[in-house]
Amino acid sequence: MAMHGDLKYPADAAAPDYLNPGAPKGGSVKLGAVGVSTFDSLHPFIIKGVPATGLTAMWDTLCWHSRDEAFSSYGLIAETIEWPEDRSWVAFTLRPQARWHDGSPITVEDVIWTFDTLKTKASPRYATMFGDVTKAEKTGDRKVLFTFRGNVNRELPLIVSGMPVLPSQWWKSRDFEKASLEPALASGAYKVDNVDVGRSITYRRVADWWARDLWMNRGRNNFETMRYDYYRDNNIVFEAFKAGELDIRRENAASIWKTRYDDLPAVKDGRMQRAELAHENATPMQGFIFNLRREIFRDRRVRQAIGLMYDFEWTNKNLSYGFYQRTRSFFGNCELEAKGLPSPEELKILEPLRGKIPDEVFTAEFNPPKTDGSGNTREQARQAIGLLKQAGWEIKDGKMTDKAGKKLAFEIILHDAAFERGTLPVKQNLERIGIDMAVRTVDTSQYQRRTDSYDFDMTIDIWGQALSPGNEQREFWGSKSADVPGGRNSIGIKDPAIDELIELIISAPDRESLIVRTRCLDRVLSWHMYIIPQFYSAKEMIAYWNRFGRPEKTAKYDPAAFDTWWVDEAKDKALKRGENK
Repeated sequence: MAMHGDLKYPADAAAPDYLNPGAPKGGSVKLGAVGVSTFDSLHPFIIKGVPATGLTAMWDTLCWHSRDEAFSSYGLIAETIEWPEDRSWVAFTLRPQARWHDGSPITVEDVIWTFDTLKTKASPRYATMFGDVTKAEKTGDRKVLFTFRGNVNRELPLIVSGMPVLPSQWWKSRDFEKASLEPALASGAYKVDNVDVGRSITYRRVADWWARDLWMNRGRNNFETMRYDYYRDNNIVFEAFKAGELDIRRENAASIWKTRYDDLPAVKDGRMQRAELAHENATPMQGFIFNLRREIFRDRRVRQAIGLMYDFEWTNKNLSYGFYQRTRSFFGNCELEAKGLPSPEELKILEPLRGKIPDEVFTAEFNPPKTDGSGNTREQARQAIGLLKQAGWEIKDGKMTDKAGKKLAFEIILHDAAFERGTLPVKQNLERIGIDMAVRTVDTSQYQRRTDSYDFDMTIDIWGQALSPGNEQREFWGSKSADVPGGRNSIGIKDPAIDELIELIISAPDRESLIVRTRCLDRVLSWHMYIIPQFYSAKEMIAYWNRFGRPEKTAKYDPAAFDTWWVDEAKDKALKRGENK
């Protein structure tokens, strides 16, 4: 089933284009949990506890989503998918061979129990995701029917198709809402093999995995074991990788990528490889976010003024070696991005909202403020002080102060010390206009507790976007999600106009209208200035020890795709002998 248009792969496909169906099985891989200090749970479906990395892949889903199509589903646990033209329901017939790791069958009862439990007891995002699914019911020995509220949300059949299925009988004697270190019964290609709480987790390939011979899995899940080691500091992770304690590193710091690899002996002699892999994803929105639950940030002029003091050009040149581009859209790097002034089709949607959305939506293209990169922010400071004066603030005794004598001061919390490098220059620039920004880096557990309860002034957050946006926009920006603990509306947006635009996106009948409606939402979110946009790269930076094979073709929406790699025995032996390749 495709969200819009046709499917790429036929029913008798041999394997996805980006896989090597003949990839050998075996060997081990060691990965680093970057920027994470610990974990205390093996239960990834609730907000209590900090779950270990990689857990969700242990449970198969009703359908498999292709990584070289915008949004298409192919049956995994489901053997067949049925839906009417208006997409008011969807039915799945389960494969008779679908099994849990203990050999028992995956049943319709498991599917229904999973749906009911995720919607009522799991992380709030599931309640949002399945909010328009009214019920799941058994209509045959292997058939389950999901009924939807109305018929305008055309994405719902595909949303439901991605649902992981959990074992109802296993959970019958356990408390689903309690964090646990007991490995749950699963159905996927891997199971938990060893746990060193807070330090490492190892997964082992399930040799008799029920779905190993399905066409979409030929050439996937090739490693015999996968181990994630946990490190508190990103620099320590790099040193561990450099020493050979880790095999693959997805680099997220341009400063390290540009300065710390070229002189490594292993890079020079070929034992360590690097790759920059282009992708065609919508680039994520990452930035400093304002918590609108704090009164000082409810005035857009205050948010705009603070945003002026983020000197991206200087930061990119001096800290990131010019590697990044400035983010200017919530749907960047693709056709969903709003550019120029609104088109006539967009104006038909935006005009009824005039007066309820920022006036600039109609008059200007949104672009973040730009500097000359010299570090001189005098002009930006002048503009910021002017905006703050309009909002009732002025500098008294060197501090930005309101009429009641309250100082403009706030705290930003970070969970990774690596983020301090790009944050401290903002702090320094704000001090020049009398604003105090305290920078505080906390451990992962505390960070999660505080962000889940929205107990922060500012932090850094990121939203990845699909090429077919839909229900998740409610979770990101919708009013109903603003007060849900552990939700994704970390900003706290409650805006009826934005809610209206989100519902228009969800109900889009075709690709053309989806593009137009998404661009409208992009404009409105951008001009509200809820976020100080940071940066993006349209490439993935990957470094790895030269012991792996990779498919010749990469998936355009997931070019790294480590689950498609395998251990190349000849390369592995050569590397152990210290030979160059």
